Amino acid sequence: MDRGFPEILSALRRERQINQRTAASDLGISQALLSHYENGAREPGLGFVCRACDYYGVSADYLLGRSPRPDAAKSAAETALSCLEGVEALIGSARAALGEYAGKENEI
Repeated sequence: MDRGFPEILSALRRERQINQRTAASDLGISQALLSHYENGAREPGLGFVCRACDYYGVSADYLLGRSPRPDAAKSAAETALSCLEGVEALIGSARAALGEYAGKENEI
């Protein structure tokens, strides 16, 4: 990722056309502290990161610059669900094959 937390935090606010004073108030911090976060002068705690993710509707991986996708958490959940469905299909096929095998054993 080319962008870090300060740049992404600032960009999210600007994209939504929210001024620092409003965003800071909504996030429960002072405007000065938000400015420090956006300029990289200070690093936030986990509580702020969680509030900011909820406020801007993005994943923590995106906000922290670990993923290019704002909905990375949703994407990961969708991938996991798809894998689970594939495993369930394989289990179903295996059960069917075992059932056929057991049926043939009983015929002998």
